[in-house]
Amino acid sequence: MTVDVVFPCLNEERALPWLLGRLPEGYRAIVVDNGSTDNSAEVARSLGATVVTETRRGFGAAAHAGLLAATAPVVAFCDADASMDPRDLPRVVDPVAAGTADLVLGRRRPTTRGAWPLHARIANRALAALMRGATKLDLHDLGPMRAANREALLALDLRDRRSGYPLEQVLRAHAEGWRIVEVDSPYAPRIGRSKVTGTIRGTAIAVLDMSRLLRAQNRATR
Repeated sequence: MTVDVVFPCLNEERALPWLLGRLPEGYRAIVVDNGSTDNSAEVARSLGATVVTETRRGFGAAAHAGLLAATAPVVAFCDADASMDPRDLPRVVDPVAAGTADLVLGRRRPTTRGAWPLHARIANRALAALMRGATKLDLHDLGPMRAANREALLALDLRDRRSGYPLEQVLRAHAEGWRIVEVDSPYAPRIGRSKVTGTIRGTAIAVLDMSRLLRAQNRATR
């Protein structure tokens, strides 16, 4: 079965050769250039990836543009910074392809002490706790590596175009009765500087975006 993999990308030319060279057979890369000032788009295109340009900045904008460009029945998402190995994609894809889960999230398991900055790990734990409270699901991570059925994802009609996109996906999927599961996914130090978890400011913005979604969810369920 063919799987489309969406890689939201902002200045990742150094990571892309390693990343795209490790895609399993049958997995097609969709690299969404979200305003890169380096040669990310050219590098991705030279390595056989489909390149989509999304001028509106934001993780959600890039991720959704990739989803709209996908044509395979199953779509996976993965960071483009080489922190997660594409060879691990079957961990999240196989349960969806087999029909035993509707949305699979890769729970990050750091391979070294420096893989996941402390401030980002603390923020993720807090948000995961709020997510568990909102969904009553045993989830521990927002899961940057994830997979689901393309048509079902489109039907969720996701609206967030910033850092809240992954959380909105989980909340809306849960509201629709999806089977959401979590699997372990090795997490290594990224190549280059992170735009979100690598900075306190980026982490704070992500927390604000996701907290806003969780507050809206809590109001809706009262």
